[in-house]
Amino acid sequence: MEVTVLHAKSGKALTKLQNLNAKSTIADVKKLYQAKNSKLYPTRQAFKADPKGKVLKDEDILGDLGLASKPTLYFKDLGPQIGWSTVFMCEYAGPLVVYLIFYTRPAIIYGVAAAAEPRANVVHIAAACYSFHYIKRLLETVFVHRFSNATMPIMNLFKNCSYYWGFSAFISYFINHPLYTTPGYGDLQIYGGLAAFLLSEIGNLSVHLCFKNMRPPGTKVRKIPQPDSNPFNQLFKCVSCPNYTYEAMAWISFSVMTQCLPAATFAAVGFYQMAVWAIGKHKNYKKEFKDYPRGRKSIVPFLL
Repeated sequence: MEVTVLHAKSGKALTKLQNLNAKSTIADVKKLYQAKNSKLYPTRQAFKADPKGKVLKDEDILGDLGLASKPTLYFKDLGPQIGWSTVFMCEYAGPLVVYLIFYTRPAIIYGVAAAAEPRANVVHIAAACYSFHYIKRLLETVFVHRFSNATMPIMNLFKNCSYYWGFSAFISYFINHPLYTTPGYGDLQIYGGLAAFLLSEIGNLSVHLCFKNMRPPGTKVRKIPQPDSNPFNQLFKCVSCPNYTYEAMAWISFSVMTQCLPAATFAAVGFYQMAVWAIGKHKNYKKEFKDYPRGRKSIVPFLL
């Protein structure tokens, strides 16, 4: 079989690939295309059966695509790629370092006199919570997460890091400031927020471990998410993405605990973005699995 490769946008003929057959996969196509264009490694390539259609998966078989008598595929260059785990390590290590600079070196940020100013107990609790969250994220990246895609566009590294690092500086500047005002309801607000934060973090970790157990190592297997014996994972009965639910709850709790407007802003922006992701994933689940539970929502039980 000879496959003609056209540019997905312009329709210009790029090359022809030989030594393929009906049982060949898109992964085979990518290997042959890289042989002709060495800089276009497989994860940088995207192929479509129709220029306006969906990107084909590596495991898709040519014989199942319904290609015409003169097989044609449409190519798109995804640009330079970087590994998901590398991006996660960078975007999560940064906030940890940034926050602790403000916390441990107030003289550098606020002036020499700031180092001698007494600090409220909630400031120390906030630093511990913030550090715990991102250390947890780093450990999950190394030991828990199994990515369905190996890479993402390298520009995402700069976009993601700007978001996380920038908000960390914004939040830590105010919480560690010598003029920071403690929460109006005192210990009740602080320790109530702390308890909710810790429970949310445990819930988030529980869901991530549950997702890990659903996907065997080295595979891209997708299943309908189901709760296991862990009580935190019972939230799967209500929403498709309980990891996002717990993540949002954690940052809302942190905002309540610190009574910090920048933290609340981060929680609101983060919730919006996670809601967009959750709605997309929820739609994909329903489209992929005909028997997907009808009562589930995306991220907020019974509402969204």
